[in-house]
Amino acid sequence: MSLDDAAKTAVEQCMALQPDESCAVITDDKRWDIGKALYDAAREITDDVVIARYPVGNQHGEEPPEPVAAAMAGADVVLAPTTKSLSHTRARGKANDAGARAATLPGITEEVMVIGLSADYETIDQHCQEVLAQVEGAQEIRVTTEKGTDITFEPGDREWYDDTGLCHDPGDFTNLPAGEVFVSPEDVNGRYVVDGTMRPYGLLEDGQTLEFEVEDGYVTEISDDEIRAQVETGAEEVGRDAYNLAELGIGTNVAVTELVGSVLLDEKAGGTVHIAIGDDAGIGGDTDAPLHLDGIIRDPTVYADGEEVELPRP
Repeated sequence: MSLDDAAKTAVEQCMALQPDESCAVITDDKRWDIGKALYDAAREITDDVVIARYPVGNQHGEEPPEPVAAAMAGADVVLAPTTKSLSHTRARGKANDAGARAATLPGITEEVMVIGLSADYETIDQHCQEVLAQVEGAQEIRVTTEKGTDITFEPGDREWYDDTGLCHDPGDFTNLPAGEVFVSPEDVNGRYVVDGTMRPYGLLEDGQTLEFEVEDGYVTEISDDEIRAQVETGAEEVGRDAYNLAELGIGTNVAVTELVGSVLLDEKAGGTVHIAIGDDAGIGGDTDAPLHLDGIIRDPTVYADGEEVELPRP
């Protein structure tokens, strides 16, 4: 599959763009080639398409320039391949509220685009529904690994969401590449050990782990100096909310057979889970924070109210 093929999958299968619809492609100086490929794919379907390019942002979750936000809110379909994520921004939320169906592609590279969009998204949708059927309604979700993860999530009244990559209805939102089931839990306690991918490192080296202690829904200890510094910087702005345990996600994209060092792709890999710190306002929680740090965990065992969850695997 080429970049152009991947762009067509995104526009045609994932977003189902129609000739009578408008499309806004939002990109930046570093992702221009990917943005242009998506623009070209959309241009084959509709004449009502624009591409907006702006300088690379400073951090994930930073709001885009106002003209960009306006373009997002005014379109039927939004595709946003950007260096810094727009997923957890008010601009993306307002676009969805206005009826746009939106896909963000944060930190996307050509390699990630081609690998992640080589999947059959109807199959990913099926895997998502199978996982949801096992976890929805559970009072406790426990995740363990041989490397020391043992953490319990209480979803409470929070809704589970599926990111199937099929973004066909007004107000829908997805990441691309897609493939996960996730929740912003009300309470979390325990310890988790990241051994897959996490910013700023990308793919962790063999034997490298990042360890986190969680109590009453907040991260209380972080083993790594660089990640701790990121959270402390966020805490200068929002205080304790920067330490919020924001998300539990379960990967369902079985086309991702190896982790490559991209959080965007690796968190979707079948047979993995990811846990995030910081903002959860865009995924069913109530915490606004200027960061959302996902850590991918390999080979987990997941239990829903004591019953082992069957995870989709490559």
